Amino acid sequence: FISPITFQTLTGFPARTDLFGNWSKNYIPHIGNAQWADAVVVIPATANIIGKIACGIADDLLTATIAAVTVPVILAPSMNSAMYENPIVQKNIAFLRQHGYYFAEPAWGRLACGTEGRGRLAPVEDIVAFLEKVLTLQDDLSSLKFLITAGGTREPIDPVRYISNRSSGKMGYALAEAARRRGASVTLVSAPTCLSPPPGVRVVHVESALDMLKACEEHFVDADVLIMAAAVADYTPENYRRQKIKKGQGVPEINLKPTPDIVKELSGQRKAQFIVGFAAETDDLEYNARQKIIDKDLDLIVANDINKGIFGSDNTWISLLDRQGVIARYSDISKKEAAEIILSTVAERLSDRN
Repeated sequence: FISPITFQTLTGFPARTDLFGNWSKNYIPHIGNAQWADAVVVIPATANIIGKIACGIADDLLTATIAAVTVPVILAPSMNSAMYENPIVQKNIAFLRQHGYYFAEPAWGRLACGTEGRGRLAPVEDIVAFLEKVLTLQDDLSSLKFLITAGGTREPIDPVRYISNRSSGKMGYALAEAARRRGASVTLVSAPTCLSPPPGVRVVHVESALDMLKACEEHFVDADVLIMAAAVADYTPENYRRQKIKKGQGVPEINLKPTPDIVKELSGQRKAQFIVGFAAETDDLEYNARQKIIDKDLDLIVANDINKGIFGSDNTWISLLDRQGVIARYSDISKKEAAEIILSTVAERLSDRN
C-alpha cells in the first residue's frame, strides 16, 4: 500500500494521519483542515467510513475533519458488491444524501475479491469531473433573484379552526437553501411549517392563500425566477366566524369559495421571469401536469406522485416537464437532491435563453 511519504512527495503537501499530532495553541489539525478545504473527497469510501460519517463518529483525523467542514463532501464508494447492496449500507448512503453529501457512484466490474458486480471504484477521471461539477454548482446562480414559496396555506374558519393540507414545506425549504448556497439572492414566502429558516434566506411568513398572493406580488416584480412549491389551498370559507363555533350548536354549514390561483395570476404579470410550478397528483400525473403548464403559462413544472407518501417525507418521486413534454423522471430521491436537480434545470434553461 502507498505510504504517507508517497502522498507528501507527489502533492507537495503534508500527509496527515494523526488526530492528536501536531496540535498547538494556534493550530488544531482537524479544524485547520476543515477551514482550509474547498471540498473534501474520500477515495475510496468503504462501508466502514460511510457508516461512521452517517453516525456522526469523529474518532480519527478524517472523520473529525468531515464533522467540522462546511464545504461539499464527496464520497467515492469502493467495496464488494454484496457489501454495497447491504440494506444498512444503502440506508447510510441515503441518509447522507439527505444531508447534502455527494456520491461518485461506483462502477460495475471486476472486484478485488475476484467476483464481478457494482462496487468497483469509479474511474479517477469520472471522480474529478464529478468534483468539478459540484464545485461549479456553488456559484452558478449568483446573479439571480429567486422567489420561492413553501408550505401549506391555512384558510381560517373561526379563531380556532382552519382548512389546510398535508404539505410539510420541506421541498420549498430545500429549494431555498440550495439556491442560496449556489449564490442566488432568495426570498422565501412560507406558509406555516415546523422548519427552521434556511441561513441567508429572507423569509416572509404568511397564513392564507390571499396572504401568499399579496406577498408574492410584492416581491415578484424584482425576481428573476419564481418557484411555486407551496401547496396552496384551493378553497377558503366564504364567511369567517369571528367567534369559535360551539360543538353544541349542531353541525355547521361552511360554504366555500375558490382561492386565487397565485401562479396563474403572477404568470399574467410577468416580464421576463422564469416560472416553475408544482403539481401534486394521485392519478394521470404527467397528463395533468402538461395541462397545468399550458393553462398557467409555466416554463417548467415539477409533478409529484403523492401516492408514494411524499407528504412529510424527506424523499420524493418527481417528473420534470416543459411545454414539449417530459424532461426526466426521478424515483425515491431526497428532496435536497430533487432541489439540486430542479435548480440545475432552471440554470440550463436560463443559459439557453441568453
